[in-house]
Amino acid sequence: MALSQEEFSVSSESVMSIQELMKHPNFTIPKSYIVEPPAVSQCYLSLPSIDMNRFAFVVEFHLQLQELDSVCKQWGIFQLVNHGVSSEQLEKMRYELEAFNKLPLEEKMKRKPYLFPQLPSSLRETLEVYSLEMQKLSMRLLGLMAKALKIDEKELETFGDGVQAIGMLYYPPCPKPELVIGITHSDACGITILNQINGVDGLQIKKDGIWFPVTFLPSALVVNIGDILQILSNGVYHSVEHRAAINSEKERMSIRFFMLPKFEAEIAPSPSLLNPQNPPLYRREGMEQYSTGFIAGKLNGKTMLEHLRIEHMEKPIED
Repeated sequence: MALSQEEFSVSSESVMSIQELMKHPNFTIPKSYIVEPPAVSQCYLSLPSIDMNRFAFVVEFHLQLQELDSVCKQWGIFQLVNHGVSSEQLEKMRYELEAFNKLPLEEKMKRKPYLFPQLPSSLRETLEVYSLEMQKLSMRLLGLMAKALKIDEKELETFGDGVQAIGMLYYPPCPKPELVIGITHSDACGITILNQINGVDGLQIKKDGIWFPVTFLPSALVVNIGDILQILSNGVYHSVEHRAAINSEKERMSIRFFMLPKFEAEIAPSPSLLNPQNPPLYRREGMEQYSTGFIAGKLNGKTMLEHLRIEHMEKPIED
């Protein structure tokens, strides 16, 4: 028996999959998804581009390293081109993620997608290869950032055998996308690599206090600085506040790779950057304690950074 509009609206709050909710003819946006319409610039920003091929040439290496350094300081986010991940691998990832999202809700719930071993074997195998590619790319980027910051690359070794996490995200089309905006946050990691699987725009960033939708090349990966790298650089590099938006006509799919230090590590500003004129801006904290605090809290701007910031410093930093 079909639900009435009132019955459907009440029951919809308890249903786990918004993808399934939208199939109902009486679909309305659940109240828990609605937010105050935010002020967003009508102008799209094109993200600055870093070309990995340019690091292969001695003449261009230092120029591109300076560009990377400048982008990490001023933007905290960039699009990465000629990144070395094959188009075949990216296409395979897109195919597997689309196939998984098309499965019935009951099948997806049986798979428990937050438990890697229970994913369909073809998706699991593709993710394993993809994760290794992202790990290699992340370590190469972190090594370049260490050179730009003039810190000892050994200080980043904890990322090499650290924690990697993958988030597979699906955003169905929404009849009133202006009412449904993702939570403002920065990522509590070293760096994040975003692969916008099906090319549908939906990323907004905060730049100079203003929210902008952003665009980037379809073949590019998007890299953003996380809170841990802001701490490690003692505020020289800035994590970027961002949020997700959705489309009125098209579904949006993305996959995010997060690179973090190992749980036994401690998070603190790099000793290479500290001196009497440049004291630490953040206090030291164990990675495990940091992760526990992040999970226990709620996404809200840069709350974790504020939690670790040392007060009464003469040198303020701008997030």
